[in-house]
Amino acid sequence: MIPSQDIFTISSAKQFEKIALKVFRYQHENNAVYREFCDLLKTDKGAVKSLEQIPFLPIQFFKSHEVVSNSNPIQTTFTSSGTTGMVTSKHLVTDVSIYEESYRKAFSQFYGNIEDYVVVALLPSYLEREGSSLIHMVDDLIQLSNQADSGFYLHNYDELIEKLIQLDQSGQNVILIGVTYALLDLIEKHSFQLENTIIMETGGMKGRREEMTRKQVHDLLQKQLGLSLIHSEYGMTELLSQAYSKGDGIFHCPPWMKVLIRDEDDPF
Repeated sequence: MIPSQDIFTISSAKQFEKIALKVFRYQHENNAVYREFCDLLKTDKGAVKSLEQIPFLPIQFFKSHEVVSNSNPIQTTFTSSGTTGMVTSKHLVTDVSIYEESYRKAFSQFYGNIEDYVVVALLPSYLEREGSSLIHMVDDLIQLSNQADSGFYLHNYDELIEKLIQLDQSGQNVILIGVTYALLDLIEKHSFQLENTIIMETGGMKGRREEMTRKQVHDLLQKQLGLSLIHSEYGMTELLSQAYSKGDGIFHCPPWMKVLIRDEDDPF
């Protein structure tokens, strides 16, 4: 097993590549699905010497196979959200503390001490199903905020509107994490002039509204909330790290996460 401190103390591109190659070798040796995928690509493990040479496992495998890298008991299974009848991804997690360390450290890096914020969540479609990695993260952040006003809201928009206005006017720093369609529902019920609140959208209409571009969504939210910037969070069931945008849809990753572009139709 790769010690988590090796991953979460990465501070340079050179160190990232060194750890990524170490993780690749570990996955190749311990993850049967990944090893078979590499074998079918005729990948020589010993010849992989750079980040770009590491084969990427297609995300569809999380829908069709059990992708696990050790024989420890499964602690929790995260599942992706999907429209009715869709096959969803399943991420079998044997050590959920690694995920918790990842999002806690990343949040701290981008936003500072969680106890400085009241964390309010408007995530109805996620709350209404089992196995959401987003709900696991937000519930933990709510607890860590140690604020009595932190919590989840489902369909009680009037209560949320009253709470947001009260907290913002008191000068309290607030982060409202919301799924896109629910945030649009909120601003149809009330327009705000917020000064101490960060709105963080997590994307997704979840079949509840017509799809819109991020710019269209953010323009609407900015106008109705009285804000110049809308923040965003991006995570995936299959990926136990988050990227954050503090505005303009430009996302930044924590030091242990990197984005490389691949053609999903071309394994090479």
